[in-house]
Amino acid sequence: MTTKHRIIQVGSLAGSPSANQRLAERYDVIELWKQPDRKAALAELGKGVTAIVTSANFGANAELINALPDLKAICSWGVGYETIDVQAAQARGVQVSNTPDVLTDCVADLAWGLMIAGARRMGRGERFVRAGQWGQVHGSIPLGQRVSGKKLGIVGLGRIGEAIARRGIGFDMQVRYHNRRRRDDVDYGYEAALTDLAAWADFLVVATVGGPATRHLVNREVLEALGPRGIIVNIARGPVIDEAALVAALEAGKLGCAALDVFEHEPKVPEALIKSDQAVLLPHIGSATLETRQAMEDLMLENLAAYFDTGRVITPVA
Repeated sequence: MTTKHRIIQVGSLAGSPSANQRLAERYDVIELWKQPDRKAALAELGKGVTAIVTSANFGANAELINALPDLKAICSWGVGYETIDVQAAQARGVQVSNTPDVLTDCVADLAWGLMIAGARRMGRGERFVRAGQWGQVHGSIPLGQRVSGKKLGIVGLGRIGEAIARRGIGFDMQVRYHNRRRRDDVDYGYEAALTDLAAWADFLVVATVGGPATRHLVNREVLEALGPRGIIVNIARGPVIDEAALVAALEAGKLGCAALDVFEHEPKVPEALIKSDQAVLLPHIGSATLETRQAMEDLMLENLAAYFDTGRVITPVA
């Protein structure tokens, strides 16, 4: 009888079709989120554990990493890893993996859904019909904006940002981007200053990584540069946008629309956004399709298996 490798699972992967079950079938899983005293559980059960499974929701901070003296691999479900202390992991020689690429298209598709919904007032139109206002003689909603042929600005031209840009070409849009550095392998225009990109763009899509380095990257100056007809879309991480500045810009008429899948203090959403007809709001569902969640689950499990088989994960973050 083959002995199962023992792992620690930081939190339940409820957003994946069968991840918890498949982990339990293949490994001896310590379900950390069920432990009444996490610190005591790590001290008692952590010795000998060389791999943990987590996600951006649960992360892996330095305290957790350093509580596991034999840790060698952190396998995360999802593309974001800003809640994992990669620096602490690297200092210990611990590999960190995520699940890139497999969710790129679905997140890019949702960005476009938000963009069109914001421009064409789809959310407001649906509420209008559901409320029975269409049949009123004088019932009407304000005109929307055309998407095709406009100017698309992308904040962060990584895998997802580039997929969004490619879709923009199909809509006959001009595309420019802002990055930490210019890319020589793409033909899109580059703007070194984010305010300059916002001033040029009709649509500004946030697709950059999260974490301290990008917190409030999209601030009051950027939002006001986008202007009273400009539309901001965020499918990245909520804290990249200064949410208080966003609400203020919408209320002052200095920004046209916010179409958001992520928020600064999830799951809390400002009441001003909930009540605004200038906002389209989704509950962080960028990767929430059957196909993508299954692919994320598969790749997370493949990373874990590869570590135990070869000592190396497949998709290290650095």
